[in-house]
Amino acid sequence: MTDYRFPVSVEEALDILDAHAASSTPSGSGSARVIAGGTDLILDMRRGKRNPACLVDLTRIPGLDQIRVIGGVVEVGAAVTFAAIQEHPYLRQHVPALTAAARSVGALGIQTAATWVGNIVQAMPAADGAVVALALEAEARVVDRDGAVWWSVEELFLGPGRSVVDSTRQIVTHVRFPLPGHSWGTSWQRVGRRASLVLPIINCAVRIVLDGEGIEQAVIALGPVAPRPFRARQAESVLTGQRPTDEALAEAARIAQGESDPRSSVKRASREYRLAILPALVRAALHEAVRRARGSER
Repeated sequence: MTDYRFPVSVEEALDILDAHAASSTPSGSGSARVIAGGTDLILDMRRGKRNPACLVDLTRIPGLDQIRVIGGVVEVGAAVTFAAIQEHPYLRQHVPALTAAARSVGALGIQTAATWVGNIVQAMPAADGAVVALALEAEARVVDRDGAVWWSVEELFLGPGRSVVDSTRQIVTHVRFPLPGHSWGTSWQRVGRRASLVLPIINCAVRIVLDGEGIEQAVIALGPVAPRPFRARQAESVLTGQRPTDEALAEAARIAQGESDPRSSVKRASREYRLAILPALVRAALHEAVRRARGSER
């Protein structure tokens, strides 16, 4: 039977992980695992895919349930749910791509339990939270016995469901992302078989930073079009320094299509269909992000 522990500090959580690490097998059986929302892990346990001896729940550690705006940075704790992100006034006004992505993560019952940090650590190529984290150029604070290190979220992804983070000995305590100092906007676009479906056909997050009438920076994140959440860097490069005309945005969307390599999926859609709709989705996201960068809404 799996033990369930509620540490009240990160140090205590690491102690619990260490205590179980000595008795774990190479497959991970017998080990302890970190949990906050646990929506994916609990399903894996019910299906027999994982068998941890202990679950280390982070939700009672002070501060990990907080969203803080500190100077030019937003910091989100590991226990912050997607529902809490949606309800946060600052994020609703200034980072609508994040709150929109939070609304995309399953049904309401999932959103009230699942956390942004957990969604990122799962490292699934279609994960809404991971894709929007790429667009925001987010970083994750990874803590273990050697100390704490901020990793680029993009660097965490090794492949489908494979993360640099080892949840049997490491803890991601926070995710943070910078707020550009001048005109910028974000957008979230998603195509699925129905609005509350957990599995998207295509999702896209964009961030645009303007400098006068030109594009200073464009970030285009996509999923699931590769083994990992993916940035269309060639399309981003084409936009840098350009005026955000209809033609320029359409060309970037076509380039993003060429960079993408989705596979056919019975649960989602065929490769051909996904490639066919991708340019329109990216183009819509770019246009919305530009409009927001030019106005007061982000």
